[in-house]
Amino acid sequence: MTITLLLVGKTDNAQVQNLATEYQNRLSHFVNYKADVIPDLKKTKNMDIALQKEKEGELILKKISTSDFLVLLDDKGTEFTSLKFSDWIQKRMNSGLKQLVFVVGGPYGFSEAVYKRANQKVSLSKMTFSHQMIRLFFTEQLYRAFSILNNLPYHHE
Repeated sequence: MTITLLLVGKTDNAQVQNLATEYQNRLSHFVNYKADVIPDLKKTKNMDIALQKEKEGELILKKISTSDFLVLLDDKGTEFTSLKFSDWIQKRMNSGLKQLVFVVGGPYGFSEAVYKRANQKVSLSKMTFSHQMIRLFFTEQLYRAFSILNNLPYHHE
């Protein structure tokens, strides 16, 4: 299985990027994982929010194959404990899934077309985090899930 984290907008904080890369490198021992960045839209100052979400949505959907299992990282999604998330990941792997794609949307969320295409929504918290931090938090949680599945001493209950 390949897991992709698709992000709208780059991470411009080098420290956050370095930490995310560290967890990405750790993940490479367990799964084919990559982060794919869709560049921020240009000239959005005079663009209304609905149009911006629609344009970002078009870019997101261009990156998704019909066979991909698409999960939106969305504050209205299902919340998991780390153990339950590791179980959820295991079930996706057991199902024979080839591509699992998680998406972090732009600053205003997702377009209706992206919501319609999504297979599931997952929330990392009811709190709001910057998109830069979500990349780090998600990558760490994914590494934690694989460390749980592989009985590593990283996670403590």
